[in-house]
Order: sequence, then C-alpha cells, then structure tokens
Amino acid sequence: MSNKKLQVWLPLILSATLIAGMYFGFKLRENTASTSTFFTTQRNTTVQEILNLIRMNYVDPVKFDSLQQRAIAEMMGQLDPHSVFIPVSELQEITEDMVGKFEGIGVEFNFFEDTVHVVYVLPNGPSYKAGIQIGDKIIQVNKEAIIGDTISSEAVKQKIRGASGTLANLTIIRNGVSKNISVTRGTIPLPAIDAAYLLNSSTGYIKLNRFSETAYEEFMKSLEEQQAKGISKLVLDLRGNGGGLMNEAVDIADEFLSDNKQIVYTEGLHSKKREYNCRRPGLFEEGKLIVLVDEFSASASEVLAGALQDWDRATIIGRRTFGKGLVQEQFSLKDGSALRLTTARYYTPVGRSIQRSYQNGKKEYLDEIFERISNGESIVADTIQSNKSKTFKTKIKKRTVYAGGGIMPDITIATDTSSFPNSIVELVSSGSLNNFIYHFYMQHVNEISKFSSPSAFDSTYKEIPAVWSELLIHAAKDKINIRNVSSENKTLLQNRIKALLARYKWRTAGYFEVMNHSDIIIASALKELEK
Repeated sequence: MSNKKLQVWLPLILSATLIAGMYFGFKLRENTASTSTFFTTQRNTTVQEILNLIRMNYVDPVKFDSLQQRAIAEMMGQLDPHSVFIPVSELQEITEDMVGKFEGIGVEFNFFEDTVHVVYVLPNGPSYKAGIQIGDKIIQVNKEAIIGDTISSEAVKQKIRGASGTLANLTIIRNGVSKNISVTRGTIPLPAIDAAYLLNSSTGYIKLNRFSETAYEEFMKSLEEQQAKGISKLVLDLRGNGGGLMNEAVDIADEFLSDNKQIVYTEGLHSKKREYNCRRPGLFEEGKLIVLVDEFSASASEVLAGALQDWDRATIIGRRTFGKGLVQEQFSLKDGSALRLTTARYYTPVGRSIQRSYQNGKKEYLDEIFERISNGESIVADTIQSNKSKTFKTKIKKRTVYAGGGIMPDITIATDTSSFPNSIVELVSSGSLNNFIYHFYMQHVNEISKFSSPSAFDSTYKEIPAVWSELLIHAAKDKINIRNVSSENKTLLQNRIKALLARYKWRTAGYFEVMNHSDIIIASALKELEK
C-alpha cells in the first residue's frame, strides 16, 4: 500500500478499532467496579497493537499523539454532538469553569495596538495588592516579551497564570514609564452571578451565567439579600447560560418548588432511571417568578426552566432554548486527558425530552442555532413545526408544552439582527468599538468614577452625544462609516456604549444594569409581573 493510501485509510482503520476497543471496554466496565478508565484489561487493545506495529515497522516517523487524536475525533464524530474527547491541554480550563475558580494574578486584559492593556483589576486580588492598575501595559512576564501582533491572548494567559503562591514578575508601562512589579499568584474566583439588583422596589433580578460548583451558593446569597429588601417578584435571567452541573440547577429549582415535587429524571441504556425531587422548603415558593431564556440557554438551564414550566411555577419569556437534553459523565484517561460521554437523557417532570435531533451531523446541528438568530424566530407555530406531535400537558394548568426542540417560552420575543447595517457589525466584530470605549474611559475615568452606582450613571450621565461624535471620528480612522445609520440603530449603539463604559467601572453588574434599562425582554417581564 502506498504512503498516500495509508494516510487516507489509517485514520479510518484506527477509528474502527477504537470503536471496537470502546465496546469491549464498556463490556468490561459493566463487570467490574472500576469507573476511572475505559481500558482496564491487562492485554493490549487492538488499537494499541496497531500503534505498536506502526511504531516498530512504519517506513517514516509518525506523530502518534496527532494520529490518535485524529482517530478519536473521527470516532466521536459518530456519536452525539456533546460526547467529546478533552485533551490534557484543554482539560484545566474546562475544569476551572466548572469549579468556579482558577489560579492567577487577578486581572482582565485586552489587546490594543498589539499591546496587553489591563482593563480590570480584581479588588483585593493578587495584582491589586501588588499595585497593578487599570490602564497598565504589560510588556514582559518573567522577562519574556508579550508584545507584538504574533502574541495571542491564550499565550498571555498561560504566562500570567500559574500555581497559587508562585511569582509573576511583570514589566509594565504606566504613563510612559517602565516599572517592574512582582505579583504573588493566588486563587481567583469565576463568579456564576453576573448581576443581582432590584428592577424596582418589589422586583429582584438575578443574572446567572453558568451552573458551576458555586452557582447555588451565589444564587442563595443574592436571593437572601434581595428578600431582605422586601421583594415579592423575581426575574431570573438564564440567557446565554450554556449549562454546567445539573445538581446546581436542581438545588436552585428546589428553592422555587414546594413539597417533594419532581424536578427532573435521567435514564439511559446503561444508566438506570434516577429521579431528582425537592428535598426542603424553598426560599421563594410563593412569589411571582419570570425566567428569561434564549437560544444559548442550554442543558442545566433547560432543566431549571423545564421544571418551572412543567409545574406552572414560572412564566418563561424570550426565545426557544438550545435543545440539549443529554447528560454527560466525565471519565479520566490514563494520560491525563478525559472523555466526556453522554450516558443518559434527562426528562422534565411531565416526561418530555427537549433534545433536538442530531441525525444529520454536528455541523447542521450547530448551524441550526445561528439560522434561528438570522431569521428572527417570532411565531410559536414556526419554531415547533417539526415537533407538533410531541406535546405534553403541564402539571397544574394543563397547558400544552412541547418536546424535541428546546424549551418553548410562554411569551416569545424575537430578535431581529437583520436590520443591523454592515458598518455596525464591522465596528463591533473588528474590535474597533472596544478599542474606542477603553481609551475613552481612560481619558474620563475621574469623571465616571464620581458616580456611586450603575443606576446613577445610567440616569444622569449626559455625555453620550459627545461620545457619539468622538466615535464617528474614531470609526472613520478605521475606515468604518456609521454616520448614516438609522436613528433606531444609533440609539441601540449609544445604549451599548453607555453599558460598556459602566462595565469598566462596575464590571458585569454595571453592564447588565444599564443594558437592561432598554431591553425589550426585561420590559416584557415587568409588564407580565404587573398583571
């Protein structure tokens, strides 16, 4: 067989043998107590035999790590879109997202003019204690240069992160002067709550960005603080929340549902049915509740929204959710990598699986989400046309709900991105807008710092017309013309500018508090709560 033919057929041969090896690994796993690895036999698998033969006999050098990963990727491509192989190089970051913390120096940075600029310093974090400030330009880490258009954000992240207690010796430029500052790395939290504040005197708002290990704890703290202020209504914002740990979603659902109501159950071919029910009195079993969702609300977000919808406990507002009804279990492999494998489906209390079809492959499965965004879903019948036969009735009010295509909101509000002109799309996607906002903020930081809260800034900051004039000049320098955008698009962009300025001062809490002021979905939620 020629080398070219071998290159074509070798990945397919390896894929087939890996599938065979996986099958026997599962059979072995069923008869043993070990769940830490798939390949627990004393004898080499067929895959290992082939690799050994290639290693000892093949005519040319072979990159075995690359070969194995290609074969594994081919094999995983034959399963569902959410079963994935996680290489060692990616495992740490994925684990950090789930745990809700990482080890580093406690700054957020961005590239402007090929230079790393500090755009946020965690209060009382390692960099804060060492004297790092917003606006500092980091040009070296441990005497290694991190400046220039060849340096990626990922490379910078790897250099500044490290084990807690170790030193990161930074060379920075501040006001044109070079300084050396040593920062002792520490543990940095990744908050699950983006924003929590009162929409009005009786209505709380909580924006949850992920279901990490700290999500329930953070949620309870926010809810308790708002209840102490006398709220009787709550808006829980799950838009953009791609999921995480199902147990965290179950615990949060328990705070809204009474008695021992079922929240979700899971079941699979090799996974016995397991029910998750309420276990304790909840903090918010009686107040009015709105849950906001969109096409990027997935997995654990859909578990929570589905349970509350099935029990008629909340009004779901927004757009149809992602449609991920599969449960993954993560298995550690001997080389430090991991396999995240779908082992069961989850079902809402009325028995519906909201998993979308993935029979036409992963690409079409993912593309369907972006097609929804581009066509602006607005009519319920249109969004569930292929799943009309999969209907269920809610537990209390016997309303019709649907399966097989995500969680359908009770009130659907479409987004129409088709109206945005190319100039605004280019302004945002090129990074030109972020560049402008950063430099404007640094020039006016003393003025903006005088505001005591995002709401005060939102209601009394009068400089947006002047900001707009400066943005027109900045955009023109980047050869982007936004002078002729419609008044509607101008208003939308001005609202975004104000929110981005607030983000530098108050982080995500400030951003969402300002953005929500002009958000039509928030307005719809408040209108619904008034009924």
